Amino acid sequence: MQGQVAGQLDQTPLVLQGISPARTLGREDAPLQKRRAPRRPRRGTGAAAMDIPPLAGKTAALSLGALPLSYALNYVSALSHPLGVALMSALILGLLFLAIYNLSPGDIYYDPLYAVFTIFAFTSVVDLLIALQEDGYMVGFMEFITKEGEPYLRTAHGVFICYWDGTVHYLLYLAMAGAIHRRKRYRNLGLYWLGSFIMSILVFLPGNILGKYSSEIRPAFFLAIPYMLVPCWAGMRVFSQSRAPTSCIPHMIEEEQRKGLLRRPVDLVLVIYLTLAGFFTLFRGLVVLDCPTDACFIYIYQYEPYLRDPVAYPKVQMLVYMFYVLPFYGLAVYALIVPGCSWLPDWALVFAGAVGQAQFSHMGASMHLRTPFTYRVPDDAWACFFGCNLLYALGPHLLAFRCLQWPAFFLRPPPGPPAHHKKQH
Repeated sequence: MQGQVAGQLDQTPLVLQGISPARTLGREDAPLQKRRAPRRPRRGTGAAAMDIPPLAGKTAALSLGALPLSYALNYVSALSHPLGVALMSALILGLLFLAIYNLSPGDIYYDPLYAVFTIFAFTSVVDLLIALQEDGYMVGFMEFITKEGEPYLRTAHGVFICYWDGTVHYLLYLAMAGAIHRRKRYRNLGLYWLGSFIMSILVFLPGNILGKYSSEIRPAFFLAIPYMLVPCWAGMRVFSQSRAPTSCIPHMIEEEQRKGLLRRPVDLVLVIYLTLAGFFTLFRGLVVLDCPTDACFIYIYQYEPYLRDPVAYPKVQMLVYMFYVLPFYGLAVYALIVPGCSWLPDWALVFAGAVGQAQFSHMGASMHLRTPFTYRVPDDAWACFFGCNLLYALGPHLLAFRCLQWPAFFLRPPPGPPAHHKKQH
């Protein structure tokens, strides 16, 4: 009788018996199940680190308040004086900080950069209005700023840094403020913004002092002093944040770092690119330093006459490239050859943001109608100019993408096994 019952139970489906099919696997089936389990794709830190967080709603709402405010202030008679523009700008920024503090005290306590990003988002909208005003797309918004506050924003370079700040920086501010609000990482976005922001300051402020607009310095110019101090503090906070975890196992790191440069074709292409970009950077630096060679003379008159513009922005830009970007290119070549240079992914993001902002402003100003005709790119050299400068802008971004997506070569090698000492008898 017991044998018949057992036989019937054997023929009954496992689910009807109340037995989970997974429990019927014996120990001898476990390795087979493990082998058949789907493997997770090997992705680097970029898989998680470059996820763009949701945008901050409060930050966007406060920043859009710049639209009616700028339109109303344009008709205030007190703003017809340079000192009035400076005082009104400082007052608005102070009131904006109080509003942010009252609306989001928890976010500011969690990360003070939330207030910085929200205020800068407001100024980004102002910069976008300035650029659209100067290009004739709107009227009656920010005339008092460009006339009595910062007249150098009416230059071609000033217009394009306003476009960059009003679009790229604005989206970065919304994304980083949204990440802080949701307690998420924003380290990589912060590094890209840091490089872009510092590059714009390094070129724009010295260009205002050294160029033909040096006599047009107004009290509002000194509001840029906080712009010089904030990136230093913000950079320290961004770099101090923890990096996104990586899924690279020690065996993968060792295997990747044993490969030579010829076995890594992407890195080989990047090394060749960085070498050529370094020579191009040095060449353009010598051009603005009035190198007497024929090659420099031909280049500055037939390919990039904008480098001779007396506004001084292009000259300062090429010197910043030569003294800051050129050494980084040399160090990046070293890091692509020698394994374990864990600093490269972070600094690749910083310089990608810096070169992206610089090339956007430089290329745009070289062809803008506000640049005198004699300093614009000639029609027969337009393709060469555009192609070379576009490649110069894309290269650092490709380097940063490579470092984030496949970081194993740049991670520090795992410590070796401890040495076993022989016992002495």
